[in-house]
This record gives sequence, C-alpha cells and structure tokens, in this order.
Amino acid sequence: MEYTLRSTAVVPASPDQVFAVITDIERLPDWNIEIPRVVESPALLDVGTEWVVTIHAMKTHWNSRARAVEVDTERYRFAYRSQSDDGNPSHADWRWQLVPGPSGHGTEVTVEVDVHPRTFMRKWILSGLRRPSLRRAIDRSLLALREQVSVR
Repeated sequence: MEYTLRSTAVVPASPDQVFAVITDIERLPDWNIEIPRVVESPALLDVGTEWVVTIHAMKTHWNSRARAVEVDTERYRFAYRSQSDDGNPSHADWRWQLVPGPSGHGTEVTVEVDVHPRTFMRKWILSGLRRPSLRRAIDRSLLALREQVSVR
C-alpha cells in the first residue's frame, strides 16, 4: 500500500551548511541512522547521479540504489528516487526542502517520502511493517542531523 511520510525539524545552522551535509553522500552514515555504510559514491552530485548505500532496518539489511532527480543549491532542494539494488520495482521518492528557520535562526528542514511498493509481498505485508519504523528512522535521523551540523 502506497503512503507518504513528512517530517520537519529546525537545525541550528545555515541552509548552506545543512545542504552541504545532506548532499554529501559519504557523510550519510554520520547522521542517517539506517545507513551504516556507503557502497558506491559519486565524485560529483548532480541530476542523474547514482549512489548505493547499505540500509539496516527491520532486523535485516540490503543495498539501496538512489538516483538524484533534483539538486538545487540556490533553492536548497534535493530529491532522489531510491530502491533496493536487487531489481525489485518498488521504490521511494524522497524530497528535501530547506528554508531559513523561524525568526531567521537556523534552518527548517522538511523531508518527505512517497513510498511505492510494487510487488505483492512489499505492498501487502512489508509496507505495513515498514511504515512505522521508517517514520521513527526519519525523525531520529533529523535529530542526528541537528547534532552533526551543530558540531561542525
């Protein structure tokens, strides 16, 4: 079953600083709690660029391939499609939007993901299990992002 999750947090750093961290693929394991390692990383991040990470969730792990669909350094927008690196057609569309924080302090970070399970198993079984754990992972990763950016 398809679903969308959205979460917002204020990070105590400038949009430039936050954007630099979220678009640095090598640094994903520093703040994304479900990514313990980067398998393949692009030399330059641009539209069409792909990378592969290991995802650790739901007491298992798998490789996930992502392809950038938007990298806008002026409007602080970053979007990509991710899916397991095993040929399964199920995928997730991720969108990050950064704006100056309330009262001009920090950066308001909004992440939104549209999850599109395509196979029977992922649509009717795994989707129900994954949704709450993904919600928690997004929220925990935003907290870790706050800490990661504030220590720089």
